[in-house]
Amino acid sequence: MGNRLSKIYTRTGDAGTTGLGDGTRIDKEHIRIEAYGTVDEANSAIGVVLAVPGIPASIGTPLTTVQHELFDLGGELCIPGHRIITEDYITRLEDTLDVLNEPLPPLKDFILPGGGPGAAACHLARTIVRRAERRVWELSRVEAVAYEVPRYLNRLSDLLFVMARVLARAESGQEVVWKREKER
Repeated sequence: MGNRLSKIYTRTGDAGTTGLGDGTRIDKEHIRIEAYGTVDEANSAIGVVLAVPGIPASIGTPLTTVQHELFDLGGELCIPGHRIITEDYITRLEDTLDVLNEPLPPLKDFILPGGGPGAAACHLARTIVRRAERRVWELSRVEAVAYEVPRYLNRLSDLLFVMARVLARAESGQEVVWKREKER
């Protein structure tokens, strides 16, 4: 890492702008900032999942890798034209997803967020990743974004859904199934 901050506050953003990785200053509410800020939020939500006591290594190990990859992805969004995310990142997610999903029963109902602390945290992280994906697609409508970036986020939200299913079964023995009004 080039320069390290010795002071956390710089006052350079006090007028409503922020610096991109290439030194360009843009408004803090710019869609690019919103996109990589939401990726950062998703990374923080994954940190909450990892902080839940008893998270098994089959979930914790890949999520730790994902945190590093999300930092890479945020870096790609922070530096226009910079490329980091490759097809290999997506393949890693798909491989993990396949391993975790294989023993689960097929879905026959909609699943509600919940089932235990880890499962609920995974569902929250999943919804934030979905929002990050929407923000990246919004950015891609006005500026170039590598196709792998929204694909990575799409696959990550799928992985978090499956991880939530695994954790719900481990934490409470079952998933929380949505019931129609007349069934509640």
